[in-house]
Amino acid sequence: MIMNRAQLLELFKKTAAEIAEKDFASVSEDSVIASMGVDSLAMLEVVGEMERELTIQIPDDQLVGLETVRQLLDMLEKRVSA
Repeated sequence: MIMNRAQLLELFKKTAAEIAEKDFASVSEDSVIASMGVDSLAMLEVVGEMERELTIQIPDDQLVGLETVRQLLDMLEKRVSA
């Protein structure tokens, strides 16, 4: 499934909201993941769910050091278009 950047952001917000049971409507690309109240385990769940949805795979070692939503979207975009 090919998605544009805005759609990826919406998918992230929807998935994160379902897993963390919080409202992420105000999240933007510049949001810092750590300040969103999502721990690393929940973040792995979010990424895993997005991988399933987009039928892509991101190696776990590439997720280390992700700080912003923008960095995650960059990675997702590269995988989706690969």
